[in-house]
Amino acid sequence: MKYRINIIDDEKNLNDLVRTYLEKEGYIVYSFYTYEEAFLHKDDDVHLWIVDIMLDKNSGFDLLNEIKECKPDMPIVFMSARDQEFDRIIGLEKGCDEYITKPFNIKELILRIHNVLKRVYKDDPALINIDGYAIDEEKRKVLFQNNEIELTTKEYDLLLYFIKNKGLAISRDQVLSKVWDENYFGSDRVVDDTLRRLRKKMPDLNIKTIYGFGYRLD
Repeated sequence: MKYRINIIDDEKNLNDLVRTYLEKEGYIVYSFYTYEEAFLHKDDDVHLWIVDIMLDKNSGFDLLNEIKECKPDMPIVFMSARDQEFDRIIGLEKGCDEYITKPFNIKELILRIHNVLKRVYKDDPALINIDGYAIDEEKRKVLFQNNEIELTTKEYDLLLYFIKNKGLAISRDQVLSKVWDENYFGSDRVVDDTLRRLRKKMPDLNIKTIYGFGYRLD
Protein backbone atom coordinates (compact mmCIF):
# COMPACT_ATOMS: atom_id res chain seq x y z
CA MET A 1 0.00 0.00 0.00
CA LYS A 2 1.30 3.45 -0.98
CA TYR A 3 1.37 6.55 1.19
CA ARG A 4 -1.54 8.94 0.54
CA ILE A 5 -1.12 12.70 0.80
CA ASN A 6 -3.58 15.65 0.71
CA ILE A 7 -2.40 19.08 -0.46
CA ILE A 8 -4.20 22.37 0.15
CA ASP A 9 -2.76 25.44 -1.60
CA ASP A 10 -4.78 28.05 -3.49
CA GLU A 11 -1.85 28.67 -5.87
CA LYS A 12 -3.01 26.13 -8.45
CA ASN A 13 0.22 26.01 -10.45
CA LEU A 14 2.32 25.34 -7.36
CA ASN A 15 -0.22 22.87 -6.00
CA ASP A 16 -0.22 20.91 -9.27
CA LEU A 17 3.58 21.03 -9.49
CA VAL A 18 4.03 19.58 -6.00
CA ARG A 19 1.43 16.90 -6.72
CA THR A 20 3.14 15.93 -9.98
CA TYR A 21 6.54 15.52 -8.35
CA LEU A 22 5.11 13.56 -5.43
CA GLU A 23 3.26 11.24 -7.81
CA LYS A 24 6.54 10.63 -9.65
CA GLU A 25 7.93 9.49 -6.29
CA GLY A 26 5.13 6.93 -6.01
CA TYR A 27 2.79 8.75 -3.63
CA ILE A 28 -0.99 8.91 -4.09
CA VAL A 29 -1.85 12.64 -3.97
CA TYR A 30 -5.11 14.61 -3.78
CA SER A 31 -5.11 18.38 -4.43
CA PHE A 32 -7.51 20.97 -2.99
CA TYR A 33 -7.52 24.64 -3.96
CA THR A 34 -9.89 26.25 -1.43
CA TYR A 35 -10.24 26.12 2.33
CA GLU A 36 -13.85 24.93 2.14
CA GLU A 37 -12.93 22.11 -0.24
CA ALA A 38 -10.13 20.94 2.05
CA PHE A 39 -12.38 21.28 5.12
CA LEU A 40 -14.77 18.71 3.64
CA HIS A 41 -11.87 16.23 3.56
CA LYS A 42 -10.43 16.97 7.00
CA ASP A 43 -11.09 13.43 8.20
CA ASP A 44 -9.75 11.64 5.10
CA ASP A 45 -7.81 8.45 5.71
CA VAL A 46 -4.51 9.74 4.37
CA HIS A 47 -0.99 9.53 5.76
CA LEU A 48 -0.02 13.24 5.61
CA TRP A 49 -1.34 16.74 4.84
CA ILE A 50 0.62 19.53 3.12
CA VAL A 51 -1.03 22.81 4.15
CA ASP A 52 -0.41 26.37 2.96
CA ILE A 53 -0.83 28.92 5.77
CA MET A 54 -2.28 31.71 3.62
CA LEU A 55 -5.53 30.40 2.12
CA ASP A 56 -8.51 32.01 0.41
CA LYS A 57 -10.63 31.76 3.55
CA ASN A 58 -9.50 31.23 7.13
CA SER A 59 -5.92 29.99 7.41
CA GLY A 60 -3.80 26.89 7.44
CA PHE A 61 -3.70 27.16 11.23
CA ASP A 62 -7.50 26.89 11.33
CA LEU A 63 -7.43 23.87 9.03
CA LEU A 64 -4.75 22.22 11.17
CA ASN A 65 -7.01 22.57 14.20
CA GLU A 66 -9.89 20.93 12.31
CA ILE A 67 -7.72 18.08 11.03
CA LYS A 68 -6.17 17.43 14.45
CA GLU A 69 -9.62 17.33 16.05
CA CYS A 70 -10.54 14.43 13.75
CA LYS A 71 -7.07 12.87 13.44
CA PRO A 72 -4.90 13.90 16.43
CA ASP A 73 -1.84 12.03 15.15
CA MET A 74 -2.04 13.21 11.53
CA PRO A 75 1.37 14.53 10.35
CA ILE A 76 1.16 17.98 8.76
CA VAL A 77 3.73 19.91 6.73
CA PHE A 78 3.18 23.67 6.51
CA MET A 79 4.14 25.73 3.46
CA SER A 80 4.22 29.51 3.72
CA ALA A 81 5.31 32.55 1.74
CA ARG A 82 5.90 34.27 5.07
CA ASP A 83 9.37 33.63 6.42
CA GLN A 84 8.53 34.77 9.92
CA GLU A 85 9.80 33.09 13.05
CA PHE A 86 6.48 33.84 14.76
CA ASP A 87 4.54 31.77 12.20
CA ARG A 88 7.03 28.93 12.47
CA ILE A 89 6.70 28.85 16.26
CA ILE A 90 2.88 28.92 16.09
CA GLY A 91 2.93 26.08 13.57
CA LEU A 92 5.18 23.93 15.72
CA GLU A 93 3.16 24.72 18.84
CA LYS A 94 -0.04 23.65 17.06
CA GLY A 95 1.54 20.35 16.07
CA CYS A 96 2.89 20.67 12.53
CA ASP A 97 5.76 18.31 11.75
CA GLU A 98 7.62 20.50 9.23
CA TYR A 99 7.57 24.14 8.12
CA ILE A 100 8.98 25.11 4.73
CA THR A 101 9.14 28.63 3.30
CA LYS A 102 8.23 29.57 -0.28
CA PRO A 103 9.92 29.67 -2.69
CA PHE A 104 11.48 26.31 -1.97
CA ASN A 105 13.46 23.66 -3.77
CA ILE A 106 10.97 20.95 -4.76
CA LYS A 107 13.50 18.21 -4.04
CA GLU A 108 13.97 19.57 -0.51
CA LEU A 109 10.20 19.53 0.06
CA ILE A 110 9.97 15.93 -1.13
CA LEU A 111 12.90 14.93 1.09
CA ARG A 112 11.27 16.55 4.13
CA ILE A 113 7.96 14.84 3.41
CA HIS A 114 9.74 11.50 3.00
CA ASN A 115 11.52 11.99 6.33
CA VAL A 116 8.29 12.87 8.15
CA LEU A 117 6.56 9.78 6.77
CA LYS A 118 9.54 7.60 7.64
CA ARG A 119 9.61 8.96 11.19
CA VAL A 120 5.85 8.72 11.80
CA TYR A 121 5.19 5.40 10.11
CA LYS A 122 8.60 3.81 10.72
CA ASP A 123 9.01 3.40 6.93
CA ASP A 124 6.09 0.96 6.85
CA PRO A 125 3.61 1.76 4.06
CA ALA A 126 1.86 -1.54 4.80
CA LEU A 127 0.03 0.29 7.59
CA ILE A 128 -3.54 1.15 6.64
CA ASN A 129 -5.07 3.95 8.70
CA ILE A 130 -8.85 4.11 8.89
CA ASP A 131 -11.25 5.59 11.46
CA GLY A 132 -8.44 5.83 14.04
CA TYR A 133 -7.29 2.22 13.59
CA ALA A 134 -3.97 1.07 12.10
CA ILE A 135 -3.97 -2.20 10.18
CA ASP A 136 -0.66 -3.93 9.45
CA GLU A 137 -1.25 -6.20 6.46
CA GLU A 138 2.10 -7.96 6.70
CA LYS A 139 1.69 -8.88 10.36
CA ARG A 140 -2.12 -9.19 10.22
CA LYS A 141 -2.37 -6.93 13.26
CA VAL A 142 -4.92 -4.24 14.14
CA LEU A 143 -3.93 -1.43 16.49
CA PHE A 144 -5.90 1.29 18.24
CA GLN A 145 -3.91 3.91 20.17
CA ASN A 146 -0.93 1.52 20.04
CA ASN A 147 -2.94 -1.29 21.64
CA GLU A 148 -3.52 -4.45 19.63
CA ILE A 149 -7.09 -5.59 18.98
CA GLU A 150 -7.42 -9.36 18.91
CA LEU A 151 -9.39 -10.51 15.87
CA THR A 152 -10.20 -14.01 14.67
CA THR A 153 -9.04 -15.03 11.20
CA LYS A 154 -12.46 -14.41 9.65
CA GLU A 155 -12.96 -11.12 11.51
CA TYR A 156 -9.65 -9.90 10.10
CA ASP A 157 -10.40 -11.17 6.59
CA LEU A 158 -13.80 -9.48 6.70
CA LEU A 159 -12.22 -6.21 7.87
CA LEU A 160 -9.63 -6.30 5.08
CA TYR A 161 -12.29 -7.05 2.47
CA PHE A 162 -14.29 -3.99 3.55
CA ILE A 163 -11.16 -1.84 3.47
CA LYS A 164 -10.21 -3.00 -0.04
CA ASN A 165 -13.73 -2.10 -1.18
CA LYS A 166 -14.12 1.12 0.82
CA GLY A 167 -17.05 3.24 -0.37
CA LEU A 168 -18.64 0.41 -2.35
CA ALA A 169 -21.94 -1.29 -1.56
CA ILE A 170 -21.24 -5.00 -0.99
CA SER A 171 -23.89 -7.69 -0.92
CA ARG A 172 -23.95 -10.50 1.65
CA ASP A 173 -23.42 -13.00 -1.18
CA GLN A 174 -20.29 -11.16 -2.31
CA VAL A 175 -18.90 -11.29 1.22
CA LEU A 176 -19.64 -15.01 1.52
CA SER A 177 -17.96 -15.72 -1.81
CA LYS A 178 -14.82 -13.63 -1.18
CA VAL A 179 -14.25 -13.95 2.58
CA TRP A 180 -15.42 -17.52 3.05
CA ASP A 181 -15.41 -19.19 -0.38
CA GLU A 182 -17.67 -20.18 -3.20
CA ASN A 183 -18.00 -23.71 -1.81
CA TYR A 184 -19.18 -22.56 1.63
CA PHE A 185 -22.30 -24.43 2.72
CA GLY A 186 -23.98 -22.92 5.75
CA SER A 187 -26.15 -20.08 6.91
CA ASP A 188 -25.47 -16.63 5.45
CA ARG A 189 -26.06 -15.41 9.01
CA VAL A 190 -22.38 -16.14 9.55
CA VAL A 191 -21.66 -12.80 7.85
CA ASP A 192 -23.93 -10.85 10.20
CA ASP A 193 -22.56 -12.69 13.24
CA THR A 194 -18.94 -12.03 12.26
CA LEU A 195 -19.70 -8.39 11.46
CA ARG A 196 -21.45 -7.95 14.82
CA ARG A 197 -18.33 -9.19 16.63
CA LEU A 198 -16.12 -6.95 14.47
CA ARG A 199 -18.23 -3.89 15.28
CA LYS A 200 -18.07 -4.69 18.98
CA LYS A 201 -14.27 -4.89 18.88
CA MET A 202 -13.91 -1.85 16.57
CA PRO A 203 -16.84 0.45 17.46
CA ASP A 204 -15.40 3.47 15.58
CA LEU A 205 -15.31 1.58 12.28
CA ASN A 206 -17.85 3.21 9.97
CA ILE A 207 -19.48 0.13 8.40
CA LYS A 208 -23.09 0.81 7.48
CA THR A 209 -25.80 -1.78 6.87
CA ILE A 210 -27.73 -1.34 3.62
CA TYR A 211 -31.00 -3.01 4.47
CA GLY A 212 -32.15 -5.55 1.93
CA PHE A 213 -28.75 -5.59 0.24
CA GLY A 214 -25.58 -5.69 2.32
CA TYR A 215 -22.99 -3.27 3.71
CA ARG A 216 -20.70 -0.34 2.95
CA LEU A 217 -17.56 0.96 4.65
CA ASP A 218 -17.59 4.78 4.40
